[in-house]
Amino acid sequence: MSKPQPLPPDQQRCETAPLLGEPLTAAAAEEIVHKLKALADPVRLRLFSAVASHSGGEACVCDVSQGLEVSQPTISHHLKVLREAGLLTAQRRGSWVYYAVVSEALHSLTDSLTGVRV
Repeated sequence: MSKPQPLPPDQQRCETAPLLGEPLTAAAAEEIVHKLKALADPVRLRLFSAVASHSGGEACVCDVSQGLEVSQPTISHHLKVLREAGLLTAQRRGSWVYYAVVSEALHSLTDSLTGVRV
């Protein structure tokens, strides 16, 4: 009995589905890279995660800065970068600032990276 012969490489690729639905456009790549750069810093990623994991996806700056070994001005700078990237919103209430995750931005980023089109 003879062994089955492997398919030529060009035929093997035809059997595999693409990982993404389509390549990113230049505009989409620019938007995504801005968000990814904002999240690429460990302190910003932790701050974003703290806000996102807080009840309702919203937290006071006093709640998200706990456990970070950086100064308050540094935390404010990092939160500003996340806001400018469109990942967080900020709302002043009395003497505190509350940050909320922009869920549309997060979903858009996730969809773009996974190739899902909504």
